Amino acid sequence: MSAASEPAVPAEGDLELAADQAIAACGGDPQEAVKALLVAIDFLEAEANELRAAVSKGYSRGRQAGRRDRNESD
Repeated sequence: MSAASEPAVPAEGDLELAADQAIAACGGDPQEAVKALLVAIDFLEAEANELRAAVSKGYSRGRQAGRRDRNESD
């Protein structure tokens, strides 16, 4: 696997800054910030699922998680 396909790990300071920005965007309420982030994650997961469905099976063969699990019962 190439380094380009590895997810980038943000620096600790970057995470702190991002958390502060998310809380500030929600009026300083951490609970509202968590709710907003959960909604954003749900949206991104739905979008990723739509994109996976749109990619041709021949192109993505062996690249999509979960495909092996379905074939194990064969």
